[in-house]
Amino acid sequence: MSFDKIIDRRGTHSSKWDKMEKLFGVSPDDGLAMWTADSDYPTAPCVIDAVKRAADHGVFGYSWEYPEYRNAVAWWMKTRHGWEVDPEWVLTSQGLGNSIALCLNVWSEPGDGVVIFTPVYHEFAIKVRKNNRQVVECPLALNGDRYELDLDDAQSRLTGNEKVLLWCSPQNPSGRVWTEDELRAVAAFADRNGLLLVADEIHHDLVYPGNTFVPMAVAAPDAVSRMVTLTAASKTFNIAGQRTGNMIIPDDRLRADMYSQLNKLDYAPGMIAVAMITAAYSPDGAKWVDEQIAHLARNKALFDEGINSIPGLSSMPLQATYLAWVDFSGTGMSHDEVTARIRDDAKIAVNPGPAFGTGGDGFQRFNLATQGARVEEAVARMKRAFSDLQ
Repeated sequence: MSFDKIIDRRGTHSSKWDKMEKLFGVSPDDGLAMWTADSDYPTAPCVIDAVKRAADHGVFGYSWEYPEYRNAVAWWMKTRHGWEVDPEWVLTSQGLGNSIALCLNVWSEPGDGVVIFTPVYHEFAIKVRKNNRQVVECPLALNGDRYELDLDDAQSRLTGNEKVLLWCSPQNPSGRVWTEDELRAVAAFADRNGLLLVADEIHHDLVYPGNTFVPMAVAAPDAVSRMVTLTAASKTFNIAGQRTGNMIIPDDRLRADMYSQLNKLDYAPGMIAVAMITAAYSPDGAKWVDEQIAHLARNKALFDEGINSIPGLSSMPLQATYLAWVDFSGTGMSHDEVTARIRDDAKIAVNPGPAFGTGGDGFQRFNLATQGARVEEAVARMKRAFSDLQ
């Protein structure tokens, strides 16, 4: 299939396109949506075929169990990430954001501290505050064009009231792929401080050649008794609207705790979503993902070349994800001036860096999971918007 065929998503209840004017002041009529993390191209043909088979069957009654789904998740983790997952470890949720909220409610109390390493996925802090927990920011150290851990500084920020560490791997918004040594260090930090380690690994499939993603549970197997791994097919296969994610919990006690919570909420996944994800986590799905990564790599190269040619702008080298993290600090402009140029002159909706917490000032996040022509257009618009710097 072609990832470059333009598809008009306006008027389809797309958050990415139909909310951009309300949230960012950019009209979808002549603007480009490069903010929220979903893709502008269709999902894999094998997933679409699964939906067609369900539609042809025509009966959508109550369902019972879904072992094929759990087996597919386990197969994917083993073949794509070298992680031996028992299918019984897999519990489902209404997506990764819902998984985070569930973890906070099961394993912490209102007022407890939740550790996050910033800048990081903005929903971490949002979910923590919505659930009346306290955000404990531990800034990453920016060393040249990459973020690194500063666990001594992080330790100094803890009070002893913290119960959960939310960890993002690969890192969003920077696209960092953490090394095994770094992952083990984080796991040890969590253990020293009595923290449940919740690893958001939703972007784990979107890794560029030359980089290797390692699941936290593989890097630090001794820590799985205090670990929950959150994954989903949503970013990989552009099916976030199906609202289905995985909570992979090797520890029997922790898994029983979460199962009890899901049972209280009378939660079960929608079976069309289950069929779609089961089809995605297959050899056909893996082939499509490899083709998608090749497309994203072309977009990344095109975007980086254009953005880095503008004086004062620097696009951080991406190791993973389709989310470009652009540093505007070299322009000497304020955040408001940069935002105004992107919004009013370039007419592009992007995520503002400060939303990602401490360390996000001076940055903006651009979504590259779109057609190549739209990336070319975005670069041209950015060059015009900042033409006085040329």
